[in-house]
Amino acid sequence: MNTTVARLTVRGLLGRRRGLLLLVVPALLLIISVIAANTDGDKHDLTVKILGQLSLGTLVPILGLVVGTGAIATEIDDGSIVYLLSKPLPRRLIITTKLAVAVAVTWAFAAVPTFVAGLILYGTKDDLALAFTVGTLVSGAAYSALFLLLGVVTRHAVVAGLAYALVWESLVGNFVKGARTLSVQQWGLSVAEAVAGEGAITADVALGVAVPLLVVVTVAATVLASVKLAGLTLAAED
Repeated sequence: MNTTVARLTVRGLLGRRRGLLLLVVPALLLIISVIAANTDGDKHDLTVKILGQLSLGTLVPILGLVVGTGAIATEIDDGSIVYLLSKPLPRRLIITTKLAVAVAVTWAFAAVPTFVAGLILYGTKDDLALAFTVGTLVSGAAYSALFLLLGVVTRHAVVAGLAYALVWESLVGNFVKGARTLSVQQWGLSVAEAVAGEGAITADVALGVAVPLLVVVTVAATVLASVKLAGLTLAAED
């Protein structure tokens, strides 16, 4: 962890416009949870749908996209990344520091609201609030790494990330059963199922598959981003 890189990344992520954007979706989740908690119906099913679809399925990938790409893509676009690349810092240190900040911000704006929403909707019963929070934590880390990689490899990181989140995760991953094995959202749901009370959450991907894939994707994206950033340095020097 490099404090200078971390400070610059936090400043860029929590600027006025981006900071307001990061607050919008969590605020909507909490507002919807308060409204839903005061309606009739099966509170368990309602909680699973809201936390599974709105939080884990929408809030986390959107925040992961905004934060993951924003951690480095804007610096590459406006050329300010040259300041960091001119320092005698290993490229992997720049990437891991930015990833650590991105993960922390994603957790703060996704996991905390998810836990609060779960308590509002269903209290502590069946450990649903805790389960979806843990699912949010692990999927948030994977999304941050994936979208940070996109920020390094393409100038159209936001567009590519939206296509992935909306088409693959939301459309294909939810409606094509075989594709769920390759969905970060489904991996997070599998971890949530393991934490929740027996039968409280149903996941299509086995925990023994989900956890290794979460680790592999997060680590591989981080390593590849480091390699690509080193290549960007060489291109600039040439």
